[in-house]
Amino acid sequence: MIAQLSGTLLEATPTQAVVDAGGVGFELGISGTTAAALPAPGSPVSLYTRFRLANDAMALYGFATREERTMFDRLIAVSSVGPRMALSVLSRFTVGELYAVVMAEDAKAMATVPGVGKKTAQRLILELKGTLAKDASLAGAAVPVAGQLPLSAAGADVLGDARAALLSMGFSPQEAELALDGYDGQSMRVEELLGAALKRLGMEA
Repeated sequence: MIAQLSGTLLEATPTQAVVDAGGVGFELGISGTTAAALPAPGSPVSLYTRFRLANDAMALYGFATREERTMFDRLIAVSSVGPRMALSVLSRFTVGELYAVVMAEDAKAMATVPGVGKKTAQRLILELKGTLAKDASLAGAAVPVAGQLPLSAAGADVLGDARAALLSMGFSPQEAELALDGYDGQSMRVEELLGAALKRLGMEA
């Protein structure tokens, strides 16, 4: 299982990226959101990945954040939804936006995804809602900043863990984002970052 790929970005389109890792060029399917966050070709890059084997064909998919990869997993678990449609959905909505669309049962918004008709939109919402209701952390998923990959994998993990901890304490996604705003997570441990965030929220760690 390839969970993460780090190397040099060789080329990128709105739907694919090629990363040189150890002299091997890996082609990854990506969403428009991840494509927008990629640096210029020739720059170092680190992407979370998901490997898929279907109909004797192997494919690798890349994501700017762990939350986008998690949402991809949720989408392809829906009947008749393959990786291509999942990436199309993630190109239309950020993870947080998609969470909101599903929880609001907004089939009209879902149907704006290319290739997703009214019936498919309703089925996506029906099958996703129960799963996403158990994973509220996706509501506050960070949005990748255009052209600002790679994120340090360690930094991303620290921020993600701190965000999840705040949400588990009952803070809203908006409060968690405000509390963590400005921190990159690269020079702090989770405990230190969480302590600083709680102070911003007027609480003692």
